[in-house]
Amino acid sequence: MTTILIADDQPLPRMGFRMLLDGSPGVSVVGEADNGAQAVRMAAELSPDVVLMDVRMPGLDGIEATRRIVAAGGRTRVLILTTFDLDEYAYAGLRAGASGFLLKDVRPAELLAGIEAVATGDAVVSPRLTRRLLDAHAHDVLAPDAGPRTDPRLAALTEREHEVLVAIGTGWTNAEIAERFVLTESTVKKHVGRVLAKLGARDRIQAVIVAYDAGLVTPRQ
Repeated sequence: MTTILIADDQPLPRMGFRMLLDGSPGVSVVGEADNGAQAVRMAAELSPDVVLMDVRMPGLDGIEATRRIVAAGGRTRVLILTTFDLDEYAYAGLRAGASGFLLKDVRPAELLAGIEAVATGDAVVSPRLTRRLLDAHAHDVLAPDAGPRTDPRLAALTEREHEVLVAIGTGWTNAEIAERFVLTESTVKKHVGRVLAKLGARDRIQAVIVAYDAGLVTPRQ
């Protein structure tokens, strides 16, 4: 059973999400928060698998709430919900440690699939979409006040793992990486897993951010 905490300051969206989730097998809503501070407190108390986090909330917003939940080091993962697919707050949420984001008008099946993906340690945003989205806001979101910097974690990567990290940052899928390096997809998955572990990255999105920050991948101009 995947446990969910819904954080949104508007009662109607909270009710809608709860009705959907309560009627879906395999998931259970354990609480609702109407502001960021309450979301942080309830995440610590309830330790849900996933927090559905709105970004625009009074007081402590969803971005800072995400940052605090992730910094607590628990198992809870955050899925940002936003109104626009190029919402700057969504990118800030990824920087804060969210495992991805979805539009609030997402189809029920897609929301449930996204929750499952995040709960199992994957990222909701596909690799290809990750590249497009991060390209759009890379200068503002990824180390906006500094150029590429050396990341000591990269030294732990093997040559092949370094190549895989660059490929992840470029937006390649596992199938594309396998074809490029003449590997099986199962082998690529193992390499990706090792890369994430060595970087201390929660998911593929965080690995993309590391690649951008280190200058291994640069945004399209």
